[in-house]
Parts: sequence; structure tokens; C-alpha cells
Amino acid sequence: MLRLGRARLAQFLIRYSHGQWGHDKAEHLLAVARGAVDLWDGEGIDLAELGEDLAVEAEQALMLTAQIRTLDTRIARLYTTLDPQQIARTAPGVGPVLGAAITARLGDPHRFTSLAAIRSYSGLVPKVSQSGQSEHHGGITKAGDPLLRQSLWMAADMARRADPQLAATYVRLMNAGRHHDTAICHVATTLLTRLAACLRTRQDYVIRDVDGTPITKAEGRAIVKIHHQVDPAIRKKNARGRNPQRLKHRTSRVSQESQSAPTTRPAKTHPKTPQVA
Repeated sequence: MLRLGRARLAQFLIRYSHGQWGHDKAEHLLAVARGAVDLWDGEGIDLAELGEDLAVEAEQALMLTAQIRTLDTRIARLYTTLDPQQIARTAPGVGPVLGAAITARLGDPHRFTSLAAIRSYSGLVPKVSQSGQSEHHGGITKAGDPLLRQSLWMAADMARRADPQLAATYVRLMNAGRHHDTAICHVATTLLTRLAACLRTRQDYVIRDVDGTPITKAEGRAIVKIHHQVDPAIRKKNARGRNPQRLKHRTSRVSQESQSAPTTRPAKTHPKTPQVA
């Protein structure tokens, strides 16, 4: 890797990560490689045998990559048959694989009575616990199809980077102290509602700015990058505080008892007047 150099390694990463990794990642990998050489230098390790082991791992990775590429081609072909207009792919964050998964698992959108029924089917809506006059909203129900829910979550995480309206929702929830996963679930619900409406009306998804102006995907990415970013300190704080909040809520729910709840124990009576035998 060190002989490969920064430029060629960066070019390799850009090509096979589809632009997600670049020169910074290459420099990080080279630093790790230098550290590995310094760690094992003079320790009696056989670098030739280590290289052969890595070559075997690389061959397996290349084989799996070729199989995934073949499956992606088949999925894209089947998706074209299922959705000839490829309406699902017009939504940001939805490619041929996720589009096929969402369209196939959702089925005919007209079989649902409303968009609310579609949201309920996805399992992304929150649980509601009611007792008397109190109402508590918990985590998502996770009902319905798990593959649909997973595909929507992955699509929403990408869509918020190109759709300013979805990005604004995500930032608002993060600033309110929500965890990243929770915020993405809310975004996924909104994305599903819009996507289902497009499939029902057979119209393409239109990306709009927060004021409702139609924009392109490139314009949306630029707007999100400038105006809808989460402060790293807030992101770190939300990630650190999620588990304590969940444990605190769980403990409080178990420990609290309703004063008016019925009991199976016999009542203790204390008569004030003596009973006549």
C-alpha cells in the first residue's frame, strides 16, 4: 500500500467507493499502513506469507463484488418490469435496488385506504400507550414488513442530504435532542408518505426548497450543505445521551403504579363500630 502512493490509492478509493472516499481517506490508510510497518518491523513476521494471506482475502472480496454487481443488474431489470415509469427512483436517495425493494414490499399502493394506513403498515409510526387521560408516545411499532422499513430508513438517510425540506425536519429534530436514528425514522415516514402519493397518482417526486420552490437534486444538495447542517457538538451530545434517557424512562414506567388501578389483593378493612356476633 505504501508503494502504491497517495495519488493512486486515492484514485482507487474514489472509483470503488463512488466518490464517498478520496484523498483524506487515502492519507488515513497510509498512516495506518506506516503504523503497521513500524509495529511489526523486526518482530520476525513473515511479510511474504502475510501478503499471500491478504491476496486470498482480496480475491474473495473481488468475487463477492462481482456477485453483488450481477445481483444489482438482475434487481434493476426486475424493477423496470415492476415500475416501468421508475417513479420510485425519482425520489432522492432511492436507487434501483432500494426502489425495487420499496416498490415490491409495498405492493399496490391503492390497496390501502389512506396514506396513514401505508405509514402504519411500514411500522415507522410511534407506539401510543393510553391510560385514563394520559397518553404516552414510545418508539416505533416495527409492525409490517421489516425489509420495507429498512429500505426506507436507508433511503431517508440519503434523501435528507438532497431534499431541503427533509433536511430541515432532520435538523429540527436533532436540535430538539433526538437521536440520529429517531430523526431518520421521522424523515423516513415523511419520505414514504410522499413516495406513496407519487405512486398512487403516477407522478414523479419533486424536490422543493423550504418555501415550496421546485429545485433540482444538485441545487438541493447545495442548499442542504449551506443551510441545513447539524452542529457536531449537538450530534455528539444526542448520541451520548440516548441510552441514559431510555433507561430512565424504562425505570420510571416500571416503578410507577397507578393509585386507582385495581388490585388482586384482598382489601384491608378497619371497621369503626363493633360487630355483633
